[in-house]
Amino acid sequence: MQTKPIEASGGKYRWQYKTGLFETPRILFKTAKVLLIAIAVTMLIIALICLIADGFTKESLAFVGKLALIMLGIFAVLLVLGYLLYAAIMGGQYVADFEMDENELVHSVSAKQAEKAKNIGILTALMGLFAHNRGAVNAGYLSASRTSSATEFKRVKKVVVNRKKGVIRLKSVGWNEAYADGEDLDFVSNWIRERVPQTAEWVVRG
Repeated sequence: MQTKPIEASGGKYRWQYKTGLFETPRILFKTAKVLLIAIAVTMLIIALICLIADGFTKESLAFVGKLALIMLGIFAVLLVLGYLLYAAIMGGQYVADFEMDENELVHSVSAKQAEKAKNIGILTALMGLFAHNRGAVNAGYLSASRTSSATEFKRVKKVVVNRKKGVIRLKSVGWNEAYADGEDLDFVSNWIRERVPQTAEWVVRG
């Protein structure tokens, strides 16, 4: 649900979008990605240490496999509980601020929620530190340090416009998203299309 229409000022366009955290899986997938990356890095380090120390034997490989399953189980539990806690602290809503000009699109967590997100990230990192859980520390650090993402139009390789969901996804080094409704969605998508490289793949859904 778009809470603020697009406003033009100083060569930039700004708007705000609010979405229910229990109504859309997008934020859950982002949370899962952060946790999964952190746990995967931790698992890789542990696996390398074990295999170098014990050699590539059946026993060591079996141990690494069991450890991976345990870590995935912990990941699933942490994801569900962490997301429920995050949604509760955020009031069940995700509020994003968007800004775009001739060169880039910036997607930021609203100022009020950004402070909450940083505190949650710091708390998660501290809990991971005390529990000697490197995955939790990494996930907390990433959550606390990243409250906005910017995408330069000239670096965009693919754009996916989903009219039904009101989202525009831009692929550059990673993925970024812009949310808007109705005519504003059309305006944003047209603005982006005129500024990304002609070689960028363009997909429309919904």
